[in-house]
Amino acid sequence: MFSLPGARAFTAGNLLARLPMGMFSVSAVVMIAGSRGSYALAGAVTATGLAATALAGPWIARLVDRHGQARVAVPATLVSVLGSLALLLCVRCDAPGWTLFAAYTATAATPNIGGLSRARWAHLLRDDPGALHTANSFEQAADELCFMLGPVLASFLTGTFFPEAGTLAGAVLLLAGMALFTVQRATEPPARAPARAPSPLRSPGIPALLACFTATGAVFGSMEVVTIAFADAQGHRAAAGAVLALQAAGSCGAGLVYGALKPAGLGLTRCLAAMAALMTLPWLSAAVTGSLPVLAATLLVAGMATAPTMVTAMTLVQRRTPADRVNEGMSLVVTGLLGGIACGAAAGGWAAERLSPAAAFTVPAASACLALLVDAVSGATGSPRRTR
Repeated sequence: MFSLPGARAFTAGNLLARLPMGMFSVSAVVMIAGSRGSYALAGAVTATGLAATALAGPWIARLVDRHGQARVAVPATLVSVLGSLALLLCVRCDAPGWTLFAAYTATAATPNIGGLSRARWAHLLRDDPGALHTANSFEQAADELCFMLGPVLASFLTGTFFPEAGTLAGAVLLLAGMALFTVQRATEPPARAPARAPSPLRSPGIPALLACFTATGAVFGSMEVVTIAFADAQGHRAAAGAVLALQAAGSCGAGLVYGALKPAGLGLTRCLAAMAALMTLPWLSAAVTGSLPVLAATLLVAGMATAPTMVTAMTLVQRRTPADRVNEGMSLVVTGLLGGIACGAAAGGWAAERLSPAAAFTVPAASACLALLVDAVSGATGSPRRTR
């Protein structure tokens, strides 16, 4: 992969810009909950921002397909960074609650950096499906690496310096990484004329994938909030980032293995079934033992189902989306995920505050089961034969 000219350079910028994706939510939850004393408010604010991102994502991706990555991603990133800084100032100055929602909504302009990078690989490796599978697996492992390091860095910064340090550092990294990524013009897919192909929403199987991954996103959103709340209840809120990092570490390792082995016949249904089974482990460990180290170990195991599921889904999207709308197609799947993350974050925050932090782990477990149920009902995404 990295023998291709320019691949190392755009990957370096991509990783730098992607790291804040694992920092912003954790930083916002810690910053808002610490200042206002409410996990429900923190979860609602992050959910609003993610919902706005889900709505804006396909529109930004459509502009990228039409005008090119650099011309769209740079100004969009500037708007997002200003939104993050506005949130920081609103929390710092004890502004009214509605200003937190308004400021965090502006971060919806953040380009889908993972989608931009996958589009470059799809362009460079369009004639080599095996290499493209490996590239997609690497990208998913990179996602998990950033979500492994991001929460740790955010927790360290907010705990060591001041509550707003994680948001401030994330904004700087996002801007610098996007600038480095977009200057690599040689690997950028060419801009295309206004698409004549039908919307990816009309492509066979795409609506079913969107519904399935809305439920999957709820797993991720709720798990983040309830884990922070559980660690806080145990008196170790600063350790929440490290605990969440173990879930991402399990997924990162599984993604690298999945990309190297290229197992045949592992359809989306089997991946979702494994995730539904493994996501019950954190709930059981929290309810039975109440131990943060035991929870961390179960999150490591549970995370191993994430990367194969996402790699399989992104490969399906790339195959089923018209070539001139590939960014839009991948962004639609991310939209489904973000919509689910928003709902999961709000539900997780409500459950942690109204029930108990341990009982709140039923939210990600139930969401994983719902994703499997949606896939089984749709019958459009799980068959290995149809996948090929």
